[in-house]
Amino acid sequence: MKLLVKFNLLFVAVMVLGLGVSGSISRSLLQDHAREEVLNNARLLMEKALAVRKYTSTQITSLLQTQMKYEFLPQSVPSYSATEVLSSLQAKYPEFGYKEATLNPTNPRDRATGWEVDVVSQFRSNAELREASGVRDTPTGPSLWIARPLRITDGACLQCHSSVEAAPRTLVERYGPANGFGWQLNEVVGAQVISVPMSLPLERADRSFRVFMASQIGVFVALGIVLNLMVWLLIVRPVTRLSTLADRVSQGELEAPEFPAGGKDEIGVLSQSFQRMRASVVQAMKMLES
Repeated sequence: MKLLVKFNLLFVAVMVLGLGVSGSISRSLLQDHAREEVLNNARLLMEKALAVRKYTSTQITSLLQTQMKYEFLPQSVPSYSATEVLSSLQAKYPEFGYKEATLNPTNPRDRATGWEVDVVSQFRSNAELREASGVRDTPTGPSLWIARPLRITDGACLQCHSSVEAAPRTLVERYGPANGFGWQLNEVVGAQVISVPMSLPLERADRSFRVFMASQIGVFVALGIVLNLMVWLLIVRPVTRLSTLADRVSQGELEAPEFPAGGKDEIGVLSQSFQRMRASVVQAMKMLES
């Protein structure tokens, strides 16, 4: 097997190993970055929902107290306002989602279903848990969700949710006496759940990964061409010429041209040794002829 072939086989093995290691690390980093980007987007939406809730409870609810005596207005409920505001986002981006998933809600649309019940159960079983997140499959692709517990920390909430008798008459008339009652102070009754699609960030991560790998392959190919040229010019060509000359001398062709011995590297040292050997062979042949 020729020297260049051996060199290229070794180079290709190193290239494949390097691409495999760097590709695995870079893909993992890019996907982690994509996940972190989605988490940040989800937390931003969560903070927006909390801001709407706070605005409603501090500035809107008190303004509607008089009308609430005659008709219950859901706009006075912080959770309703937050859901309505973020629903406007869902109209344009249906893959995004916000829900105040509640085990026993007043408004049926807030009832926790399926995996949301499991999320609420996590918060109810672990009082120290302040946030949970995960990834689930949806018809439009993987979606990352982030959730925070809905805990009753304000006694004012129990005016509507402690019992049917204590609740405003207009609320019972609107939603009925069957749901949304029996809540207790400091109880986790549900979870704020934000769902953000991962398809676009993952697609960008894959595109960046492909560009990175293509550039890596391009660098390796260019490096391989340069190294092959250097090996051929500095090693293969002089060694081939020296080998050819040595073969001619070994067959008794004493008039073969001398090999130019230049430089002080290994090839230069080898050519000088060959010249000395050749001089010795020529002298010995002349001695035998005489």
